[in-house]
Amino acid sequence: MAELRNREQEVFWFQRRVFIAAAVMLACFVLLAGRFAYLQVIKREHFAALAEANRIDVQPEVPNRGIITDRNGIVLVSNYSAYTLELNPQKIENIDATIDRLATLVDVTARDRRRFKRLLEEFRSAESLPLKSRLSDDEVARVAANRFQLPGVEIKARLFRQYPMGEVASHVIGYIGRINQKEKERIEEQGLAVEYKGSDYIGKSGIELSYEKELRGNSGAVEVEVDASRRVMRQLSRKPSIPGNNLQLSLDIRLQKIAEEAFGDKRGALIAIEPATGDILAFVSKPGYDPNLFVDGIDPQSWEALRDSPDKPMLNRPIQGTYPPGSTYKPFMALMAQELGIRTASQTISDPGFFRLGGGYWRDDKAGGHGLVNLPRSIAVSCDTYYYLLGAELDVDEWSKFMSQFGFGRKTGIDIEGELAGILPTREWKAKRFPKDPKLHVGDQVSLAIGQGFNTFTPLQLAFATATLANRGVAFKPHLVKRIQDVKTGEGRLTQPQPMYTIPLKANHLDAVKEGLQGVVLEGTAATVFKGAKYTSGGKTGTAQVFGLRGGEYVESQVSERLRDHAWYMAYAPLETPQIALAVFVENGGFGAKAAAPIARKVMDAFFDKSLLDAAMKTRADAKVSQ
Repeated sequence: MAELRNREQEVFWFQRRVFIAAAVMLACFVLLAGRFAYLQVIKREHFAALAEANRIDVQPEVPNRGIITDRNGIVLVSNYSAYTLELNPQKIENIDATIDRLATLVDVTARDRRRFKRLLEEFRSAESLPLKSRLSDDEVARVAANRFQLPGVEIKARLFRQYPMGEVASHVIGYIGRINQKEKERIEEQGLAVEYKGSDYIGKSGIELSYEKELRGNSGAVEVEVDASRRVMRQLSRKPSIPGNNLQLSLDIRLQKIAEEAFGDKRGALIAIEPATGDILAFVSKPGYDPNLFVDGIDPQSWEALRDSPDKPMLNRPIQGTYPPGSTYKPFMALMAQELGIRTASQTISDPGFFRLGGGYWRDDKAGGHGLVNLPRSIAVSCDTYYYLLGAELDVDEWSKFMSQFGFGRKTGIDIEGELAGILPTREWKAKRFPKDPKLHVGDQVSLAIGQGFNTFTPLQLAFATATLANRGVAFKPHLVKRIQDVKTGEGRLTQPQPMYTIPLKANHLDAVKEGLQGVVLEGTAATVFKGAKYTSGGKTGTAQVFGLRGGEYVESQVSERLRDHAWYMAYAPLETPQIALAVFVENGGFGAKAAAPIARKVMDAFFDKSLLDAAMKTRADAKVSQ
């Protein structure tokens, strides 16, 4: 009987366990069924959208950046497409090991590594940073074949900026670079995030920066179907990107090249302007730099060389360098003296070779003086004493008001960033600048009258003033972009079709100054340099002191090169109907007639001789072939 009771008990517990198991299974089935119903019925639309999103990828289409040409259609900036090897730092555990592995597949140079590390330091949160650009087809194939072993490594087709002229006109054109955090925030604040979707680059300087809005275009989008590995299977739809507008500069790149070569290894600036339009024909800042260095991201070694060079190749001297104008200021002083009724053209002074005022003593550049000097002759022979006297008689605030009309002491409004205003002294300026000695003394004015003292202007300001003088008071805003071509319509529009203003000047006053400027070339300080020229011109040499002599005599050979005087030359030609006006500045070049005037002669000769312009481009083409 005991055995029968045990069997019944076992059967009971067995059945109970089966029941519990069945109940658990039923409960699990109910839960699964409920979850299935929840996912398939209640959340169907949500998960269907997620699945569709996983299947469909929207990729930004980066627009072609606008092309830049010179006034004759010669291409200065273009684009090209190439494959680039990029790394996503967020998906790579050991970046150095990954780069070493990639180096076995493609040629990763030391420069590539330095550049990547610099980018990594600057853009730590970036999703993708380039390691190597312009991959060959073989390199693309090798990386693609090993990609499964390289998480975070991608091959992308990119558009790259190309500057075929290298250093020529580099400060005009500028360069593009990777968008940094500050620029990204500004883009978002301005509501431009959509336009920059997928784009990593933005204009950093020059025309590339100032005309960023015109050049960049608008991003598009491509909707594609992808597999589980995110590989593109097919294209579903496309909203095409809109390319940036093309720019035609006012520069003649042939003249620009001749002007840059004329400087040799000298530091300085040259601006040539068409007086009747404000078109800038040449814009030189020496030394320059190669903007191609910035296309892929400049490596630290190259950047340090540019940044630390004592010659300051990144300084845009025409608009950011401010210097005393020296004797190139005298023609404007002479014009002002007539307009204010202080002098007439025929009135003479006797120059003994010096000027005394109280306890002050100022020497003329010619021992014994120039004798009897009238206004035109004072310009031709650059008589300091004439202007010492004039400076002592003038009211400095009236003086400042007149000179500002010619652009001195204020920005010209040129269409690139970074222009400085310089200093055109007034009584108020002196009081603010020197509170311990607030009065602008007559002795200060004597120095100002010959372009020294507190005067500091940019080379562009002198070029603008010269162009306005040549144009008999009609002032055009100097500009580098002549025409903008809309890529959608193909139509072009001029950027500066009208003059800014006209200075009311008397014709006989202008003629007297013109006579003096012509005398500089025919018999004055630039006569030797311009002997035999096939065109008429007027000009003025200038030499600007860098440091005070304190009564000593200046001997160039005994002064350190970087403490030598600056050299200037301003000019326009032909005299009858000026087609070109220019200002040349040679940093620590010494005498204007020796260092600056010869550069002006080469540029003006080329401007009036088409064969010289054509030869400049032929020389460049031959050099490319030999390379």
